[in-house]
Amino acid sequence: MVMLASCDALQTGLKSAYNLANCDYKYESISNLKISGIDMSKGLNPLAIPQILSILTGNASSIPLDFTLNLNVKNPNSGAAAFQALQYIISVDDVQFTTGNFAQPFSVNAGETKVLPMSIGLDIAQLMKSNSRSSIENIVKNFLGIGSEPSQITVQLKPSFKVGDQFFTSPLYIPVSFSFGGDK
Repeated sequence: MVMLASCDALQTGLKSAYNLANCDYKYESISNLKISGIDMSKGLNPLAIPQILSILTGNASSIPLDFTLNLNVKNPNSGAAAFQALQYIISVDDVQFTTGNFAQPFSVNAGETKVLPMSIGLDIAQLMKSNSRSSIENIVKNFLGIGSEPSQITVQLKPSFKVGDQFFTSPLYIPVSFSFGGDK
């Protein structure tokens, strides 16, 4: 009996993982945006623009950028798609922007679309040390909605699944790409 229950749990976990890899992922929005503690979640305040541009062009040793990346996950499969945790790599304009973990379980039922909200935090000043300052400034301007050239975003998702008492991590990343910002 125990062996049959284990096999069922393994099969359910593998099916859910397979379904997750076959979902459609699309950019929905960025929310809860903060740069150096300046809350931009309600839009760009014209009075904040000079302050933010001064921070970006200055010599600050730390420029924290925090936001929530919201991705639509559409499940076209006949069964649920789910994960227990998720590793991610975000690249913007060929710059590895950040890596991290999303440690909340997530599932989307068959035929449904659900938003996956990923909280992201990074230090722009550190990115400027190892990349072109102007390219990082353009990326940040696109986050603020004042960039002139769109940025190409690639998000790589590597889910982990729980089957019984064991955790398994996908050997492959699920790629999600989209364009963001710039004059449209």
